Amino acid sequence: MKILVVDDSRAMRRIVSRTIRQAGFEGHEIIEAENGREALEVVQAQKPDLILSDWHMPEMTGIEFLTALNAGGFEIPFGFVTSESTQEMVDLATEGGAMFLLAKPFTTEDMAQVLGAFVQ
Repeated sequence: MKILVVDDSRAMRRIVSRTIRQAGFEGHEIIEAENGREALEVVQAQKPDLILSDWHMPEMTGIEFLTALNAGGFEIPFGFVTSESTQEMVDLATEGGAMFLLAKPFTTEDMAQVLGAFVQ
């Protein structure tokens, strides 16, 4: 399985990737992008099986990225990993088709729980 991690912070991309592996999903390929615009290019070129995206990013936010994926007809399981999780954000994410919203800071157990439904 190919997992795309999208976050404008290189350190956070590394933390998310490491936590995915620590949560028991170490056999999967993890690819990265630093914003939604770059992530769209990665999606077209590499066809990931799952996307974990930050919400607040320059160039194109996570919700704008999700909207662009939907408009492009991409049907890839998508979840947010973000520092904010207001009810409005949860509602927007759900309406956009996101499968989950994982709030930072998160634990290995949190990651295992949300990914368990998507990653074998």
